Amino acid sequence: MNAASFSSSPADAPARPVVVQTHELSKVYRAGFWLNQAITSLRRCSLTVYQGETFGLLGPNGAGKTTLLKILLGMVRPTSGRVLLLDHSVDDRRTKQRIGYLPENPYFYDFLTGWEFLQYTAGVFGLSSSLQRQRIPALLDLVGLARSTVKKKPLRQYSKGMLQRIGIAQALINDPEVVFLDEPMSGLDPMGRYQVREIILSLQDQGKTIFFNSHILSDVEMICDRIAILDGGELVCVGGVNELLGIANQYFVKGRGGTLDVLEQWLEDLDFQGGYWRGYLKGEPYDFMASLQLMNGKIATLQLARPSLEEFFVQRIRQRRNQQGDHR
Repeated sequence: MNAASFSSSPADAPARPVVVQTHELSKVYRAGFWLNQAITSLRRCSLTVYQGETFGLLGPNGAGKTTLLKILLGMVRPTSGRVLLLDHSVDDRRTKQRIGYLPENPYFYDFLTGWEFLQYTAGVFGLSSSLQRQRIPALLDLVGLARSTVKKKPLRQYSKGMLQRIGIAQALINDPEVVFLDEPMSGLDPMGRYQVREIILSLQDQGKTIFFNSHILSDVEMICDRIAILDGGELVCVGGVNELLGIANQYFVKGRGGTLDVLEQWLEDLDFQGGYWRGYLKGEPYDFMASLQLMNGKIATLQLARPSLEEFFVQRIRQRRNQQGDHR
């Protein structure tokens, strides 16, 4: 079976090889003492990820993100539907040699040093000692860990940020074509998030395909080429970040003074915080400033704006759940 077995890609899809493809993927778990309760984790999920892109899978807790990821990795079998990874079955051992994976809550052998752990991981992939001596130092440089620390310090003494970085290093030990990261920024402070983000950007520069889940939507907006939003096991939307959020063609305005009735004529989503009003301009900036001057108002901020990914995400989830409520 190959990628041609699935329905064709959209006409405007990038002319790049397909790395991940799912078709009508569903997963139902059985629960209860008699296993007579059906819990649907995924519903007819179809998506495509192209070579060299960074793809972000978003969704609230319980949306089915980890289930989908585990199906792609061959750790969980779908109830129905089909999936291809690198144009082969996810059960193909040769395919597994070409991917890397960092789980959300990894468990490492904490009595090993970081260097010993990477040697162990390299051995699982059958890397020679000479290749290990080249690759391990290069990976430590990539993830920003000092070699002296990694050689001497056991993993149980690592901070959360250091564990994330050694986890990314082990996910890259086999020089994979596709890297799967499950919540790679989870629990990290701002500096740790920045460091992980920089690592992902460096992987982009190497042409790696990156598929990751995250709740940190600001990071996703900065580094992803395309995203998918999953809720209740269903895909809400899939597309490029600019495609979904749109190009900034509206002005965001913040100021003080003026009169409420006139401000309401000019601004959408008008609200007031800390003595300032803010909103999105409906008309031309110069006309609004002239009107505001007549009201003795002042502008503090005037800039082109579009909805943030967080705003878009919340809007689409609410919209879907409201529609579901209307159909009950």
